[in-house]
Amino acid sequence: MTGLSKVEISYIRSSLLSDPPLRADGRAPEDFRPIAVETGVAPLANGSARVSIGQPRAGRGHEAEGAGGGTEVVAAVKLEVDGVGDDEEGGKVICSVSCSPAAYPHLSSPALDDLQSDLTSLLGSVLSHPSLCPQNLVIVPGQKAWALRLDTIVFADAGNVVDCLMLACRAALVDTRVPSTRSVEYRAPGRQSGTLNEVPDDLMDVDQSRNGPSSMLETRDPSSAVDFELADYWDEGKVLESRDSWPVCVTLNMLPTIHFLDATSQEETAVPLRLHTMFSFPGGKPTSHGMRMAGAGTSDMTQIGLLLKHAEKYARNMWIGLEAKLAEEEARRSVKAREKFYGGRRR
Repeated sequence: MTGLSKVEISYIRSSLLSDPPLRADGRAPEDFRPIAVETGVAPLANGSARVSIGQPRAGRGHEAEGAGGGTEVVAAVKLEVDGVGDDEEGGKVICSVSCSPAAYPHLSSPALDDLQSDLTSLLGSVLSHPSLCPQNLVIVPGQKAWALRLDTIVFADAGNVVDCLMLACRAALVDTRVPSTRSVEYRAPGRQSGTLNEVPDDLMDVDQSRNGPSSMLETRDPSSAVDFELADYWDEGKVLESRDSWPVCVTLNMLPTIHFLDATSQEETAVPLRLHTMFSFPGGKPTSHGMRMAGAGTSDMTQIGLLLKHAEKYARNMWIGLEAKLAEEEARRSVKAREKFYGGRRR
C-alpha cells in the first residue's frame, strides 16, 4: 500500500531472496509479528473482537496508527430478525468492511471505496456461504430467522490486513451469543392442534414451545408456530453452532523462489503476487474454504499445489494459537462477570 521507488523495491526483493532471507524487522520468513486478540469490545453487539498484528497503538486514538505501526481490525456481530422466503431455510450472514481514511492516507476517496468493496467481497465469498450458516439462526422454521450482520472496521493497515480481518471475524463469531427464544402459536382455548374451527380473535390464547419451557397450555410442534418471543433478558443466549467451521486466513507472499508470511506494507508493495488461503479444522481435520490470488504476478498449478500444503500447516498453527487465546478471553470474561454479579449482590 505504501509507495516505493524501484530502488527500494529491488532492495527489499534482493534481501528476501538472499540466503538466509533478510527482513527489515529481523523476522524469519514464517514468523508473524505479535498478534493481540480481545473479545467483547463492543458491549451493545451480540459478539465482537479486536485483533492487532504488530506493535500496539501508542495511544487510544485510532488515528495515530498509520503504516508505521501495526494492523488493527475491529469486528462486531449484530443479529436482526429477518423474514424467511418460501425457498429459504432461514438465517444468513451479511459481511461488510469499512476502512478508516486514517489507515490509508495515500488513497483517494474512490480508491478507498474500491478497497472496501474488494475486502467485503472477499469476506462475503467465504463467510456468507450457505454451508457455514449456523442452524440456530432459525427462530421460527419457514417464517423468521436471525440475519447475522458482521461489520468490520480497519483502523490501521501496516500490512497483512486480510489475515487480520479473518482473525477478527472468527473471534467475533466465536464470541457471539444468539438470544434464546420461545415460539408461540395463537389458538383458541381448548382447541385441538390441527383443527380448522374458526374462532374470534379475542378468544385466542398463546402456546409457547420452542427453545424454552412450555406454558400451562399443551406444547405444540414448533412447525406450527407463527411468532416468537425472547426469553428472559438476562439470559446471555447460546453460542453459534458449528463454531469450528469458521475459517482463518493465511496469506503467502510469493517471490520466484520463496514465500513468506505476514508481510509489512513495504513488503507487500515489493512482492508481485499474494495467495490468500482459507482453512478451518473442525474435529482436527483440515477443510479448505477457497483461495484467492492478488497481484500482477503469475504462478502455475504445480507451484500452487505445493503452496497449499504449506498454507495448511501455517493455518493449523494459527488456528491452535487463536483457539488458545479465545479460551483465555472466555475465562477472563467469565471471572469478570462473576465478580460483577457477586459484587452487585453484596451491595
